[in-house]
Amino acid sequence: MANHLATRWELPRAKSKYAGLYTDGRIRPGGPRVGVLLPQTFMNDVGRSAGPARGALGVPLDRIVVIHDEIDFPFGRVEARLGGGLGGHNGPKALKEGLGGPDFHRVRVGVGRPDTTDSEVVAKYVLSRFREPDDQVRGLIEDAAREVERLVEASEP
Repeated sequence: MANHLATRWELPRAKSKYAGLYTDGRIRPGGPRVGVLLPQTFMNDVGRSAGPARGALGVPLDRIVVIHDEIDFPFGRVEARLGGGLGGHNGPKALKEGLGGPDFHRVRVGVGRPDTTDSEVVAKYVLSRFREPDDQVRGLIEDAAREVERLVEASEP
């Protein structure tokens, strides 16, 4: 998703920075300035990438947009929220710790859930490739990208 947004916004090639790949620029000429960070850490350690980036760039917590999978949503559902509960998801929990609080924007991207509560099966499901047809996956990515753009445009001073 981060790569998709960087390409969509024609940002420069990402460079290694903040324990991730980082690029920045404007989403269009004269548009809002954005930074896109793709952490290169494990999901449960993502705060180690996002926290230092936030500190170095001086970004207010409520101007951060995080995109993550949501197994409690059916495939295709995309929903944004500011703050709120983290629902047991280790990525947002690590971000809360690394960023210094839970009051960042989240774009939750529904990937569905397997018909089991077995943690090993659920972990394998989340880490595997999508089972849905490619056109549906591309549609999901586009829907999530539009939601991110809506948040970025809305937060422009």
